[in-house]
Amino acid sequence: MATSPLNLRTFDLNLLKVFDTVMAERSLTKAAEQLALTQPAVSNALRRLRDALGDELLVRKGRSLEPTPRGQELWPAVRETLQKLQTSLAPSVFDPGSANTTFVLTMADATAAELMPPLVEVLAREAPGVSLRVVPLTTRDPRRVLDEGAADLAIGHFPAVLTDLTARAQAGAAESFHHHRLFVGDYVCVMRKYHPMTQGTFTLDRFCEASHMLVSFSGRAFGFIDESLVSLKRTRRVVLTVNQFFTAGRVVVHSDLLTVLPRHFVNVTGYADQLVIRELPFKVPPIQVDALWHQRLDAAAPHAWLRQQIALLGDRLFSA
Repeated sequence: MATSPLNLRTFDLNLLKVFDTVMAERSLTKAAEQLALTQPAVSNALRRLRDALGDELLVRKGRSLEPTPRGQELWPAVRETLQKLQTSLAPSVFDPGSANTTFVLTMADATAAELMPPLVEVLAREAPGVSLRVVPLTTRDPRRVLDEGAADLAIGHFPAVLTDLTARAQAGAAESFHHHRLFVGDYVCVMRKYHPMTQGTFTLDRFCEASHMLVSFSGRAFGFIDESLVSLKRTRRVVLTVNQFFTAGRVVVHSDLLTVLPRHFVNVTGYADQLVIRELPFKVPPIQVDALWHQRLDAAAPHAWLRQQIALLGDRLFSA
């Protein structure tokens, strides 16, 4: 039988599955049953493979089929290749108990203080070989960080990002990022104990007359509170801008500055017993904390497992 170089562009890989099954069964009839094909279809596939490889591969010996030396040589490699391909194409399964991997998360310090202790407990109990690395969240749009692979998951308040993703989806654009709502909360004004404004009614005028500290990841001294005040034709004086909630708590305790924090974050500043909370005297949008990740990790089993654990903790920690 003449041979010629094998052209993989036109070679039908399904023929290898037929060959493997016939080799295992040594019978065209039994192979056809295993493959859910007719016997003529199996015979035809075997003939095409013989033509492509230039060897009989299997020859009849009595009622059985026996491999030629070339067929016997090929079979282990073909079977191993098919098994590897099947494993690679099968849905990924993540076993947290035996996993040895590291996840990189980016979030604000207060979010980490709230979320990390119970998450570490989950890892110690269910995934002792898994490690976490938390890097500071320095932007309200972490898509570039996620796109570059500098973090696997971002957790925070990303209203502009979600608005943009919704608009892109409505326009029919391919999804590049996914998100999951962890919780919705509200903002409050925070001041030190015995601050003059703890006495009397906390009005909009008193709020605007005070000196303020702003928590801003970008360092920009104009935030959503200032935007809300502008809509009321009011302003406030921001004396200090910081990028960490813990810093904000310490500064407020030791000064007459006011600051606005998510209500849930007050307890994790470390100074809750030295702080007084006042409801804001004007309306502001709620804080919506989401987990955000890149499309390439959406179907990754380890990442999906981590997202599920964080979602469960979000429900437990922040549900009313």
